[in-house]
Amino acid sequence: MAGNTPKTERLIDASEVIKHNSPESCWVIIHNQVYDVTDFLSQHPAGPKVILGLAGKDATSEFDPIHPTGTLDELPSSAHIGRLNPATSLPAPATPPPNVGQGTASDDKAGQQEPYSLPPLAHQLNLDDFALSARHTLSPKALAYYTSAADDLITHRLNSSIFSRILLRPRVLIDIRKVSTETTLLPGHAPSSLPLFIAPAALAKLAHPSGEQGICTAAGSQGIIQCISNNASQTPEEVVADLLADPSNPQRLWWQLYVQADRTKSERMLDRIHKTGKFTAVVLTVDASWPGKREADERLKNTLAAAADNSPTFSASSGHGGEKTLATEGGIGKSLFAGQDMSLVWSDLAWLRSRTKLPIIIKGLQTFEDCVLAAENPHVAGLYLSNHGGRAMDTAPPAVLTLLELRRYAPQILGKKPIFVDGGIRRGTDVLKCLCLGATAVGIGRAALFGLSGYGPAGVERTIQILREEIEGGMKLLGVHSVDELGSRHVNTADVDGLVYKKLDEVTKIKIRAKL
Repeated sequence: MAGNTPKTERLIDASEVIKHNSPESCWVIIHNQVYDVTDFLSQHPAGPKVILGLAGKDATSEFDPIHPTGTLDELPSSAHIGRLNPATSLPAPATPPPNVGQGTASDDKAGQQEPYSLPPLAHQLNLDDFALSARHTLSPKALAYYTSAADDLITHRLNSSIFSRILLRPRVLIDIRKVSTETTLLPGHAPSSLPLFIAPAALAKLAHPSGEQGICTAAGSQGIIQCISNNASQTPEEVVADLLADPSNPQRLWWQLYVQADRTKSERMLDRIHKTGKFTAVVLTVDASWPGKREADERLKNTLAAAADNSPTFSASSGHGGEKTLATEGGIGKSLFAGQDMSLVWSDLAWLRSRTKLPIIIKGLQTFEDCVLAAENPHVAGLYLSNHGGRAMDTAPPAVLTLLELRRYAPQILGKKPIFVDGGIRRGTDVLKCLCLGATAVGIGRAALFGLSGYGPAGVERTIQILREEIEGGMKLLGVHSVDELGSRHVNTADVDGLVYKKLDEVTKIKIRAKL
């Protein structure tokens, strides 16, 4: 809470709270405590409209999943003005519009629905099974945020579909009784049981109350790395609490960093993760200094706003009155990117190196030119090829195409520094194809969140176990005994080679040959 809660709290009736629903006087209720956040409106990272949409209401369900513990402590003690009188109550929230409910599945009778029954965990046989169950267990807001992608979703869809166009080349008559999936992600670091890690994925508490800590538990039990999102719904201290309580636990994590325009905020966060002693790398994300247009996220926000009660919403220009749909305001995705430093350039890596001794991994590389710059930079320990799950620039290339681009124009990079990829991974064979083309390890983001949804940490464990079985099985069928044996000879990329970027001089030569 803001400051120390007074011994004698002022009781505030719900009818009084409801009156304070404007920019001039904005009160909200969080965990039955009433806060006057009027003076904070202009300081909120996502802008005042996010708070004003909850003015005069109970904001607990909106606040908890996306704010770490201790957030309210940043408010002045005067902002906490009392406790909601338990003898009074707010009006019941409006019923969400059709098609944004949760927990039901259509049956064979048109217009009827029946309760959804979550399958036993053992019945979840692949990652698509978890994606399906998540659609029934996640709230409409969580589902829209997790599944949304930029513009027409071309990159988002291609991330997955591209793997079906890359073929594997099995070898036979090889003794495959023993295979090892163990590998090292960064030089000098403890080995990982799989060439797999949990990619940074924000707001895990939208999927399950255990949040990022639940994913951490699962990753630790399976012997793989988790990269905690800069926009996690829990603080780094909360995520590693169990690890701190058991000094013998060897599990370590990575921390994702979005550099803030006010760099002192990023510096303070780095100080905090250093203090835990549980983080072994900083993953600097560089592909999202400007948020992609995630229409599913924005559309659901607007739909829910239209279904709300008649409390005022505000115009984009004046901040007063206006349309109920808040059509110009983004969804959760845009809110999370507020305050990021859009001036970040390559030379700023020296600043980051001055603030941390941990290895720095650059996430969001999508061209061979940037990969070369990263590989040659002395401050960079690893290259992370990613298009942000198709959530930043639509029609950007899947990471596996960037790998092929590297092989064509900068093969000297392969093996120089670790290369990580993510995006669209649904099968163990997808992982193997990336490894064959030069990746060190592969990240999964949405898959971990979908496993967490409905099942908690056990669902994430099952997700990792499924991929483990598929990776091991695929290695045996390829006739390899270790991850290091995988190579380009095990894949046929002919069907996607035409999608790999061609330099202008190559295109010109092709046209000349065609004329001859």
